[in-house]
Amino acid sequence: MGKDIEKSLVGQPIFKQMMDFLPRNKFDLLVSKHKSDRYYKTYSSWDQLVTMLFGIFSRCDSMGEVCDAMKTLQGKLSYLGLDS
Repeated sequence: MGKDIEKSLVGQPIFKQMMDFLPRNKFDLLVSKHKSDRYYKTYSSWDQLVTMLFGIFSRCDSMGEVCDAMKTLQGKLSYLGLDS
């Protein structure tokens, strides 16, 4: 039998798999087109999108819950490309 060359998603968190559907390069083009990161200092548009989607998929009811959940999983969220 031939070797399966399809991309295996085993071992990747489901949230990471879902984020892979969002083309980062197209997102960055839209950010530069609309200048949404023009005045940001530490929290970029991509960070905000990832945080809001994390809150939705984690069923958090408030921003406090989102922050607490992300702090709890801080070491495990490095695959999302968030610095802090």
